[in-house]
Amino acid sequence: MLRRLLQSSLLALAAVVPFAARAATVPGAATVVAVRSGSAADLVLLDRGFDAGLRQGMICRLARGGADIAEVLLVGLRPTCGAALILNLAPGQSIRAGDVATIKLLKT
Repeated sequence: MLRRLLQSSLLALAAVVPFAARAATVPGAATVVAVRSGSAADLVLLDRGFDAGLRQGMICRLARGGADIAEVLLVGLRPTCGAALILNLAPGQSIRAGDVATIKLLKT
C-alpha cells in the first residue's frame, strides 16, 4: 500500500513541478511541494531528486524561516523529485508546501 502511494505520488509530482522551480534552489536542498496522507504513513513530496545529489536513505532537516520543523528520511527518488517519511516533528509544527529540506550533516 505504501509502495503504491509512493509510486503514484512521485509520478504525479514529476508531471506538475516545472523545471525552472527545481533549478533555482541550492545544491543538496529541496522544497516541499506537498504532504500526502496515507493509511500507513504520510509522505512529504520534494521538488528535487537524484540530479540534486539526494540519495535514498539520507536524512534531511525541514526548516521554515530559519527554524527547524522536522526531520525526514528520503525513501523514493527520481531524477527531479523525491518522497520522504517523517521521522521527527517539532511540537506544535506541521509540514507545509514551501518548507526547505537540506541534507542533515554529522558534525566531526
